[in-house]
Amino acid sequence: MQRVVSLFLPSWSTDRLRRKLGDVSPPPDRPLVLVGRHGNRRLVVAADRVALEAGLRVGMPATKAQALVQGLAVMDAEPEADAEALERLALWALRRYAPIVAVDPPDGLVMDTTGADHLHGGERLMLVDMVERLGQVGFLARAAIADSWGAAHAVARYVRQTVSVVAANATCDAILPLPIAALRLPDAIVSGLRVLGFDRVGELLKQPRAPLTLRFGPELGRRLDQATGRLADPIEPVRPADVVEVKRAFGEPIGAAETIARYVGKLVQVLCAELETKGLGARRLDLLLYRVDNRVEAIRVGTALPVRDVKRLTRLLCDKIETVDPGFGIELLRLSAPLAEPLTPRQTISSLLEQRDADISDLIDILGNRVGEEKLYRFTPVASDVPERSLRRVAPASVETGEAWPDHWPRPARLFAMPERIEAIALLPDHPPASFTWRGIRRRVKRADGPERVFGEWWKRDAELAAVRDYFQVEDEAGERFWIFRAGDGEDAATGSHRWFLHGIFG
Repeated sequence: MQRVVSLFLPSWSTDRLRRKLGDVSPPPDRPLVLVGRHGNRRLVVAADRVALEAGLRVGMPATKAQALVQGLAVMDAEPEADAEALERLALWALRRYAPIVAVDPPDGLVMDTTGADHLHGGERLMLVDMVERLGQVGFLARAAIADSWGAAHAVARYVRQTVSVVAANATCDAILPLPIAALRLPDAIVSGLRVLGFDRVGELLKQPRAPLTLRFGPELGRRLDQATGRLADPIEPVRPADVVEVKRAFGEPIGAAETIARYVGKLVQVLCAELETKGLGARRLDLLLYRVDNRVEAIRVGTALPVRDVKRLTRLLCDKIETVDPGFGIELLRLSAPLAEPLTPRQTISSLLEQRDADISDLIDILGNRVGEEKLYRFTPVASDVPERSLRRVAPASVETGEAWPDHWPRPARLFAMPERIEAIALLPDHPPASFTWRGIRRRVKRADGPERVFGEWWKRDAELAAVRDYFQVEDEAGERFWIFRAGDGEDAATGSHRWFLHGIFG
């Protein structure tokens, strides 16, 4: 099942201009419109969110807009620069999210993410990541995923949600209540349909096609079929000029998995030779399979480190062949490395007595392409005495930061993300508890060690200027060991609440 993402940038032109101007751009709370010439008239061609909320709209005369809104910022539109920036955004999305990405002018992108969402933790997480990354650099964005380009395009623009995921085989139900303008129809056809009383897509789908085609031509039926997935809607992907790419065309279409795997191996061999001449290793590979019916199937795999090992890359790609639907046959294979990094030969060992460093990047690649790169991580120490801030998640193959794990006191094998409140009986100020109750079970303490005093990060947070925790390792009568602490030093109320918490479990 094809899955298509539509990324909608409602204020692309104004957001891009603000980002370009930097510190000299109008403040965010000041309405901004861009104007262009239409004959002898100066019309508003783009408006930001503040301007639209003030009652301005695209297409109105610039003089009227200035008269309606006091303090309006007016600048010249730059359609060519907008188009070029959208192309660059498409190349960024190609390297990061999907092997098939195209611009959807004037304010969006379209991506075929079939078989690629697993690298980002699933469809919803992938969409959230897109929107958040663009938001961090000043672009307002909405994203939707559906079974077809038409449906995703309509939902992204006419459903008031930042992220929309239309379930597989639920495309028709999702577009029925949307307005007919969502079908990517020319304005003349939309106006004509409204004159006839049609307002929603569902009303059109109930009508016989012949009278509509006779009145409006084949465009209306084509857009309806594309939106519902009955008709293919090819996406012509952007290709970076400097991408390392190889391809193989076939006189007779191929379809058997074994045949595809054999030619994939040959393509990988040629691609690795190309990478070696450039001193590069692949971090991401895209295999596009062009079917005879003009549909394009895609496989994307990623690696934790730069790689140009033929067997390893071939295996990663061939593991995904079962997800490809060859249809009536494949006539072209195109293999590219949209993300490649420098890879120079290095000596693994210098003598026969030296032990080879363990390399688990192959295992990371296999697991990452099966369950998703976002689901693989390891912990690295952070310079902080506060236990929950003393570690963070990093990519499994990331380089060491140089920080060391604390070794003066043992730490529990399982540390809770948030300490859990417990009821304890203890002699103040510095004795361990004699017993405590956690999750409704009372436990009598048989052995204890502590306290280990931990101070707050007073140089970062004023609220932790006097904060203190006293940690104890305790063992109950059943032999279970816990890591508990008291907030405060047991004497001064300014150092903490003197409540007890359980923070981890040993063993």
